[in-house]
Amino acid sequence: MHSFQYRDGELFCEDIALARAAEEFGTPLYVYSAGTILDHYHRLDAAIAPLNHLICYAVKANSNGAILKLLAEAGAAFDIVSGGELFRVLRAGGTADKCTFAGVGKSRVQGPAV
Repeated sequence: MHSFQYRDGELFCEDIALARAAEEFGTPLYVYSAGTILDHYHRLDAAIAPLNHLICYAVKANSNGAILKLLAEAGAAFDIVSGGELFRVLRAGGTADKCTFAGVGKSRVQGPAV
């Protein structure tokens, strides 16, 4: 399911006419459907429910705070690649214990033994 539909030849996102949104906010304009994002998240979660799983949204794909907040509230975890991405997740209401850090291309830093 997705919430982008034509009604009488006009494109809508949920109940918002996109031409009207473009007039009000200007272009380029990025429009996301919370309903579509949550529907897809919940469908994936239900499909793999029998497994011990954790769905991690790749923050690199889109670090928009509203999207991160929406997913955090839905119970999603996050795949992050930097401290900056961790900061954005935390600011959006996510938690560090639900983040997986991809260390690709990182070097090991030697520090004092803890």
